[in-house]
Amino acid sequence: MTPGKRLFDIVLALLVLPAVALAMVVIGALILILDGRPVFYVSERMRDPVTPFRLWKFRTMRADPADHGATGGHKADRLTRCAPFLRSTHLDELPQLFNILRGDMSFVGPRAPLRVYVEAAPDLYARVLKSRPGLTGLATLVYRHEEARLLADSRTAEETEAIYRRRCVPRKARLDLIYQRNRSICLDLWIILRTVLHR
Repeated sequence: MTPGKRLFDIVLALLVLPAVALAMVVIGALILILDGRPVFYVSERMRDPVTPFRLWKFRTMRADPADHGATGGHKADRLTRCAPFLRSTHLDELPQLFNILRGDMSFVGPRAPLRVYVEAAPDLYARVLKSRPGLTGLATLVYRHEEARLLADSRTAEETEAIYRRRCVPRKARLDLIYQRNRSICLDLWIILRTVLHR
């Protein structure tokens, strides 16, 4: 990550946090009232091929000790009451602003992958994770509806994993590498704006 991109992330996060602080308190209270504890979902993700970090989100699923891998239709019955609203608005991802301030993530970059995918495709992720993982990114923007469509009808974890590894990972990686070759502050601002506008 260049010093300019890191400075951009810190300044933008410090500007955004005060504006969303009240919303985060309200969301946390609603989750606590409607869905109970825990309020946050914490998951190990990879910052680069060898460095893990703890990614924070507002919880949108009931806990399952056996949970692993991509989220497909087989997990639909675990969604909480707050999940549809939080996921459709991406408000569940607001706690990642603290990951950005810590330097684990950037505003724009590839989605932070689980260790299991990095270990399954080390050569691919060695290239993709030359960019710091992002809260949003070109692949997130372009492919999010297609990925959701592909995984929505999965009825087992095995089916979800097969589809995700075969059809989602390579396509998202191609988009992440396109971003990597063309990244700039202007491109980051465009991706952030399009993400906020849901277009």
